Amino acid sequence: MISNELLQHPELSTLAKGIGGYIQSLPEGTPVGIKALAEQLPEGEISIASALRELEAHGWHWRNRERLESGQVVTRTYSYNRPRHAMVEAARGPEPAAASTPAPPKAPAPAPSGKAAELLAGLRAYDSRLILSERDVQRLAPLVTRWLERGVPPTAVLRALTTGLPQGRIKHPAAFLTHRLTAQLPPQLPTRPPVARDMPAAPSSRPDPLQTCEGCDRAFRSAQPGRCRDCRAPSERAA
Repeated sequence: MISNELLQHPELSTLAKGIGGYIQSLPEGTPVGIKALAEQLPEGEISIASALRELEAHGWHWRNRERLESGQVVTRTYSYNRPRHAMVEAARGPEPAAASTPAPPKAPAPAPSGKAAELLAGLRAYDSRLILSERDVQRLAPLVTRWLERGVPPTAVLRALTTGLPQGRIKHPAAFLTHRLTAQLPPQLPTRPPVARDMPAAPSSRPDPLQTCEGCDRAFRSAQPGRCRDCRAPSERAA
């Protein structure tokens, strides 16, 4: 089960969230060393090592060297659905309080989006290596829903999941898709309104300038100097 708390952690990089989610989706006992992860993911060993150190620093990942009965020393890796320090504090139990109020019940998790589940189930039509079990579809559907809620069309989500697939066999398609859905998650759409484009200036509505009539010295408005309407009337009738 992939931890939503991990995917929403504000201090983890996108790469660390993707690799952490990928590791949590693998079956128990699967090798998750740097070289093993580099064989399944497009990132290089240096980037993967940096992401693992980041996960360890925040308590999501822990590596411990143990000596077997045969004397061989091995490194065991533990991945947590909650930060390790939080689990230790939870095991100690809360300190006694004078009075406590019951916490409100958590709201039930939303059901996976029908579009998201349908998109995941149909991936095998594009590449037979992306066959998912029904359980994997239900588990990955919330990740696809996050893309859809951010305004990404289903065709774009499908393209992100099926373009540039690695050569050869994909051992764990669910884990591979988990990494892509978390590492390539686009940002939220901006909330600012769009900037209005420059509109053409409206034509000037200024009145014509004042002119002095050449016949009666009366002021009148006209684009050109000359005679006023009353002085023009006799000459126009005579013509």
